[in-house]
Amino acid sequence: MKIAEKITAFAVMTIITTASAATLFNSGFYKGDKITFKKLAEGGFTRTISEKTADSFPFSKELRSVAAEIGAKAGEPVVNRVYISEDRLLYANEYDISSADRCAAAVNAFSSSYDGAVYFTAVPTSTGIYGDSLPSYLLPVTEKQLTEEVHNKLNSNIRRIDAYTILKNLSENYIYYRSDTKWTSYGAYCVYRTVIQKLGFIPVPYDKYAIRHVTDSYRGNLYSRTGYMESREDILDIYEYDDGTEIISCTGTDSQGLSREISLYDTEAANSANPYSLYLGESMEFIEIRTTVNNEKSLLVIGDETADCFIPFLTKHYSRIDIVSADNFGEIIDNYTNKSEYEQTLFILGMEHISEKYRGE
Repeated sequence: MKIAEKITAFAVMTIITTASAATLFNSGFYKGDKITFKKLAEGGFTRTISEKTADSFPFSKELRSVAAEIGAKAGEPVVNRVYISEDRLLYANEYDISSADRCAAAVNAFSSSYDGAVYFTAVPTSTGIYGDSLPSYLLPVTEKQLTEEVHNKLNSNIRRIDAYTILKNLSENYIYYRSDTKWTSYGAYCVYRTVIQKLGFIPVPYDKYAIRHVTDSYRGNLYSRTGYMESREDILDIYEYDDGTEIISCTGTDSQGLSREISLYDTEAANSANPYSLYLGESMEFIEIRTTVNNEKSLLVIGDETADCFIPFLTKHYSRIDIVSADNFGEIIDNYTNKSEYEQTLFILGMEHISEKYRGE
């Protein structure tokens, strides 16, 4: 780094440190939390500052943004557990390997009381595919290890679909956002091709779709965690294929039990505070989709936010698709439907959900 940049970095960091001293004191940073060289090395000064002041410092967003820029230039590229690489932002999630046991147990319990076919796919985050560039201390448990552990714990009758290998082999493509943990619509399409064949259908060829760029200025959840202004903006796409199939109805029910008509793509959301809600709109507990596909086939999808951009690809193959939020899915199913009505059930869970939902106490 140039001398001028070092001087600027030191000056700005001094200002930040002085301005946030009282906040650090009030946030409990000083209470038995000694600053050691090892702690600074294993996570960085900028990470320490940003995490401790995230909720109490009135300008925490601005602080994270400045800390991210300085950290990246100073060779200290970790802010709020987000690693700033040259190409993208990567979240260093602290995975608990035992969460694999609890996730598999929940899926096994569902399968044991269900007569249909159960399919399971765990979708890695961008870190799972590109995390080789992260320092090893940030990822003591990798997503690949966690995925394999879940697969090993699932009952033998559950069909496992290895999304990790599919996506890893396509890592040179635009399959993940650069500023978000989630896959792009193209990443979802690549996994759809394998999933739909496992479910018994022929996938729609890629060249049949007309791809519409809804926005090319998307900044995702990792940008929100860091405010790193130099992160590249992303593209949100809609995949459209006019084969005569139409959506008859798409009804969502929220956590309050209120139902309303929604759409596969909420284009107005692209300009909202949550642009990613372009896919299926705001979070719902239960979604019912009916199509003009004339095969009387029904599918139950149990998924988290990761599944939102994946669902539209399925609508070309089923006359009925119902989607249940992966949070408390057993209770939601009991409230809104009967699992015996579906020939197949697809679990599609993001690694973040598996880690957070099934983390030990």
